[in-house]
Amino acid sequence: MIERKQRVPFRDFATLSDKDREMGERTQINGKVANIFRVLMQHPKLAREWSKFASYILSDRQTLNARDREIAILRIGWLNQAPYEWEQHVRMARAAGLTGDEIERVGKGPAAGWNRHDAALIQAADDLFENSIVSDETWKTLSERYNTQQMMDLVFTIGQYNLVSWALNSLGVPLDDYLPGAKK
Repeated sequence: MIERKQRVPFRDFATLSDKDREMGERTQINGKVANIFRVLMQHPKLAREWSKFASYILSDRQTLNARDREIAILRIGWLNQAPYEWEQHVRMARAAGLTGDEIERVGKGPAAGWNRHDAALIQAADDLFENSIVSDETWKTLSERYNTQQMMDLVFTIGQYNLVSWALNSLGVPLDDYLPGAKK
């Protein structure tokens, strides 16, 4: 992963309205606001609006199971060389049941010993990253298990985390101190 320098500083939460401060503080992990929100709160209106969609994508309200969702998110984070995205979602992938070996293989691509469905999940991220469309072959394979809503949620999940990867990389959000590779 390529190291990024921080371009947008952390927001002083004391300067936020009560409503915005409360929203940002809901993102705490290990008692601290996640760095992505310490940066995004420089633009509270954007953070509020984006959070609605992001919350759906990460919730059990969407139709993908957590394991499939995390495979897709990890792959698009890997393709974008987004260390913050990768490290945060390694934690989430483990919680969703992915093994260390599976997480490592996400970076190696769809031909790295995956079953047909999992390989197609990874290929969907590759297709969207490379061509801005899921190929017919990948779509057909995923449709063997997924209904229309799941296919839509997959495309929107990959798209959401492509956007997030771009933002994290461009804004230079540093790794939270509990993540591997964080500067202490």
